Amino acid sequence: MRHKIKAKAQAIAQNPNTKKALQSMKPQKNLWGIGGVILFLIVPEIVAYMWGAEITAYATNELLTVDSFLQEKYYELLVVLFEEGMSYLNLAIGIALLVWLFLG
Repeated sequence: MRHKIKAKAQAIAQNPNTKKALQSMKPQKNLWGIGGVILFLIVPEIVAYMWGAEITAYATNELLTVDSFLQEKYYELLVVLFEEGMSYLNLAIGIALLVWLFLG
């Protein structure tokens, strides 16, 4: 069974369509490519690490006095996004994409 999985993984890795898909995922070496990775993957995790507890406390307090449905959903989303703190997976993906961008 282990040999079958290994053979299948090697076949997928050597498939030209897999290589095309990986190249399409690679960020562009320009301001938008670098900025997108930093802005959407790294900055939110830094914010969550530094101010996650404060943002969660603020949103929880504001949930007690919401006026509309949209405000309620907004504060619930803030709580969900920041209650766990920093996501090491997102941070690792962002750093891996930046390394791949500059070294690959």
